[in-house]
Amino acid sequence: MFRKLLLANAVLAGLSLAGCATAPQKPQAQPAAPSPSPYAAIPDKPSCTKAELQAATDAYESAQKSGDVSAMPLDAKARYLENMQTVDKAKGLWNTKLPVANAISFHDPVRCKTFTQIIVNQGGKPYVIGTRLYLDKGKILKVDSLVTHPGDWLFNANAYLTFSTKEDWGDLKAGQKTTPAEMIRGANAYLDSFADKFTEVPWGTPCARLEGGAYTNRDNKPDASCNVGIPAGVLYIVNRDYVIDPDKGVINVFCRFGNSTSGMPDSHTFRYVDGKIHAVHTLSVNMGGGPPSPQAGDDGAIVRAPAPAGGSAAAPRT
Repeated sequence: MFRKLLLANAVLAGLSLAGCATAPQKPQAQPAAPSPSPYAAIPDKPSCTKAELQAATDAYESAQKSGDVSAMPLDAKARYLENMQTVDKAKGLWNTKLPVANAISFHDPVRCKTFTQIIVNQGGKPYVIGTRLYLDKGKILKVDSLVTHPGDWLFNANAYLTFSTKEDWGDLKAGQKTTPAEMIRGANAYLDSFADKFTEVPWGTPCARLEGGAYTNRDNKPDASCNVGIPAGVLYIVNRDYVIDPDKGVINVFCRFGNSTSGMPDSHTFRYVDGKIHAVHTLSVNMGGGPPSPQAGDDGAIVRAPAPAGGSAAAPRT
């Protein structure tokens, strides 16, 4: 009987295997091919020279003054962003002729990126603009502008012009320079401190912050500090992207405050001398939906916005 059971099981197993072998196979669904991007691909390791970067920022500054971008070395598939949202090339502020009062640019020959700060305080609507250009082989692959104006965080173009032009953002001597790795570490330390108040930031003395138009060293004190405190609570600063100009000791960080898709678009520019941060410039775009942003006066002092109905005015971050 035992042998009969083994034989029966073997026969059943054989039939089962045969059935599996001969059963028709359903065709496997193939994943849909991704749609080709309409924009030029930015290489992981782009190629550029400092001369190409300087030519690109010179062309951009001229374009912003004339409202004509035709002289910029733009790739045919370049991508355009304004306040971290993709826009049509023809609709960006770079097509508007602006009376530029001051412009300064920084160049990153390793990452092939640039950052230009433009101040407009005449001719109607004032602006402070921070624009990134991304290059490869002499062509601009992406134009990324943060455009701030009245109503944005602590905005005042007159104050921004007054205090920005009093500071030294020129080339450093060889012994004053800070390594790019240390600049990234220090910038991240400051941004991390919004979530972890125990983070140590390499502040130098004197140090001044120019935030939208509010200035922390209006009296030009030799012992002025940027260690003025961080708002209470935990706030994560995300989507950080870096431009580093080693000759000027500058690192610029594009980021968002809070949510990675809807958080406040922000630019922080840090100036290092001898391994310490001595100046910070910030631009922050108020995307709406919250209480009105406080503003700065022409003297760089903070003017708190009136409280909305049923709520309180926004408190400064610094």
